[in-house]
Amino acid sequence: MKLSFVIPAYNEEDYIGDCLRSILEESSGKDYGIEIIVINNASFDKTKEVACSFEDVRVVDEARKGLTRARQRGLEEARGEFLAYLDADTRITSGWFDIIEQKLFNNNDIVCYSGPYRYYDGSKYQKTILEFLWNISAPIAYMIVGFMVLGGNFVARKEALKKMGGFDTDIEFYGEDTDVARRISKFGKSVFDMDFFVYSSSRRFSEQGMVRISWKYAANFIWQVLFHKPYTNE
Repeated sequence: MKLSFVIPAYNEEDYIGDCLRSILEESSGKDYGIEIIVINNASFDKTKEVACSFEDVRVVDEARKGLTRARQRGLEEARGEFLAYLDADTRITSGWFDIIEQKLFNNNDIVCYSGPYRYYDGSKYQKTILEFLWNISAPIAYMIVGFMVLGGNFVARKEALKKMGGFDTDIEFYGEDTDVARRISKFGKSVFDMDFFVYSSSRRFSEQGMVRISWKYAANFIWQVLFHKPYTNE
């Protein structure tokens, strides 16, 4: 098995189907082994039923609610040499496979490859602002720090994930991806490529406000880099 997709999902019945369809469509015709694993993370809606309706998708129940617990369960279940972690509301693009095949699979110096979001919903104003923030903040932060991971769009070598000790299940949500980036970079290069994007929903920014959510992401990134722990307990 070459590549395992791991998709944590908590009450994602409205999004998980499109995510899985995008993977199946873009992976069609690949001549290496691919598996798709949905980690049903204590959902009480129809997430499991929707995921199980896809013949080539394996659904694993993880009763301990929490994103890092779901990511860790995926690490334990996956058989691939490389693990691709996606959020349940993302959709991969036509160039996504091309990038990891050319820049990650055959480059032993790189242990992790990640990139930003672009958005398929929300207002035009909201999408413009969010993509502007990505284009300004991410390259600068990556240049200064030297590592960066977006938890909803990264591919890592399974060996490196295990060497770093897996995911820190004491972290609930914010800061978990920077924790991964910091620890996995000890075993090789962690690349953040602005061309390696996936489409995502902007629902969290709509529900909680762009300023509030952006501040949380920024504060937790800085705290993880400087103090090796999240800023918030959420």
